[in-house]
Amino acid sequence: MAGFVHILKLCVGAESVEDLADWYRANPSPYPSGERRHVTRMWPKREAEILAGGSLYWVIKGVILARQRIVRLEQIDRGDGITRCGIVMDPEIIRTEAAPRRPFQGWRYLDPKDAPRDLPKGRAGDSALPEELALALSEIGLR
Repeated sequence: MAGFVHILKLCVGAESVEDLADWYRANPSPYPSGERRHVTRMWPKREAEILAGGSLYWVIKGVILARQRIVRLEQIDRGDGITRCGIVMDPEIIRTEAAPRRPFQGWRYLDPKDAPRDLPKGRAGDSALPEELALALSEIGLR
């Protein structure tokens, strides 16, 4: 599929994909559908491309390890005069191949050709390869 772009975001405070899933379980979604929302200061200028099939890729401890499909963007007003962007995502966390990323602030666009592949469904909970080892292998180009 051409004509879309992803968002890359640090998952601050999470040590693993399971930490993100645990946080979701402990903090129920405000939506009846179970969708999740991440609020950020900046509204993406490439909104149409994001909504044409983009996902939010999570960087956990310096490695892309998961993504969630972006459903829509919502304008958020917290009463302080600053309009924020609510990135509403499908509740499903899709594990990806490990791909190292240097730290950055805010979020970045991620071209689909640079996005790591999804892990097969059968490997989503695979613990045979710890995330630390997956990171080390990806850093030397073996994974």
